[in-house]
Amino acid sequence: MLVLLALAIGAIVLLAAVKAGAMWFTVVPLGILFIGSSVIRSLGWFSKER
Repeated sequence: MLVLLALAIGAIVLLAAVKAGAMWFTVVPLGILFIGSSVIRSLGWFSKER
C-alpha cells in the first residue's frame, strides 16, 4: 500500500511540474489508489495466507 501512496504522491509532483488543471490533482492520485488497490487485492497480495 505504501508503494501505491508513493506513486500517487509522485503523480501529484509530476502534475504540479507540468502545471496541470485542478481536476487532475484529484482524479489521477485517487485513480492510482483505487485501481491499484483493487488490482493488488485481486492478485492476492493483501491475503493473510502468505
